[in-house]
Amino acid sequence: SFPGISVRYSSLGGWKQSARSSVGYTPSVHGGAGGYGTRISRSNSVFSLGSVGSYGETSVVGDGKATMQDLNDRLADYLAKVRSLEAKNRQLELNIAEFCQQKSTVVTKNYGGYYSTISDLRAEIARRFAENQAIHVQLDNAQLAAEDFKMKYDMEMNLHLTVEADVSRLRAVRDSLTLGISDLELSIEDLNTELAQMRANHKEEMSQLSIQCSGSVNVEVDSAHSIDLTKVLEEMREQYETVVSKNKLEVEKWFQSKVEILQKEIIVSQTDVKTFHKELSVLKKTYQSLMISRQILDMKENLEEVKSRYSLQLQQLQVTISTLEIELQELKASLLRVQTEYNELLDIKMRLEMEIRKPHIEKRVKTIIEEIVDGQVVASSEATQVETVQ
Repeated sequence: SFPGISVRYSSLGGWKQSARSSVGYTPSVHGGAGGYGTRISRSNSVFSLGSVGSYGETSVVGDGKATMQDLNDRLADYLAKVRSLEAKNRQLELNIAEFCQQKSTVVTKNYGGYYSTISDLRAEIARRFAENQAIHVQLDNAQLAAEDFKMKYDMEMNLHLTVEADVSRLRAVRDSLTLGISDLELSIEDLNTELAQMRANHKEEMSQLSIQCSGSVNVEVDSAHSIDLTKVLEEMREQYETVVSKNKLEVEKWFQSKVEILQKEIIVSQTDVKTFHKELSVLKKTYQSLMISRQILDMKENLEEVKSRYSLQLQQLQVTISTLEIELQELKASLLRVQTEYNELLDIKMRLEMEIRKPHIEKRVKTIIEEIVDGQVVASSEATQVETVQ
């Protein structure tokens, strides 16, 4: 007995039909002894199908009309499958469009506000940078002026210390002169008191002598030489007045010399006081300059605080800008990925359309090897070789 020929047409739809026929060329080889034999069966079939068509399994007949009918049926099935695939393709396009729309709706963000904010922040940063440069120049100038004021302050401070030392020395001289004047005044008062007392004593003595001379008692004294008491008193009076006048002139001269010295020292002191007033005005100006320098230093400290605060804000803005740039890069990458997926799906769609529009013929050669022992098939194997003819 000869095995049948089995012709199978596989389809993309996943269903198949089988039929067996004895038409065709089938060589058979028997050999061996004791009921052992081997049979090799080979069948050739040629048919035409599309890349995604489904024709099932059909019997090969020799009648031309039946062949045409079979081809017509297969063509109808092919067209039905084409329509089904076109419907599935349209549904796939709708799904792709919906997916792209959902993807763009979920991921796409409006970064117009961020761009305007970034441009405003960059303009603000540039303006702040220019202001910082101008403030740096002002700080340098203020620092140079402060150094000049410091040098002047040191010079004026040294001069002030020298003047204070001179003033202290002059005050000591003035105190010593005041003490000398007080001593002289006390001496003058003592001398005036002594002079008044001497005048009173002299007047009293003169009155007593006058009383003695004007008396009526005549006393005669036996003496060789009589002494003129009035003359003696007059001489004593003249000597005393001469001594008093001399002492008075000496005291007046000494007092005048001391007064002149004191007046000269007072004039010098007044000149020194004027000089001290001038120096005091200069020191006041220096003090005002130093106060201005202190205010400049305070402004510098405030400027450093403002710089640190704005530097912190600038760092925060830079971090925000970096975050926005990273989000923008991620958005671009996501859009590029979606576009790549869309292009891949579009390429698959175009390939499917090309495969649908391009029919081709396949040649399948199936080789069945059966091992028969005592008329029973103990082993069988088959191999199918597919070759595209057109």
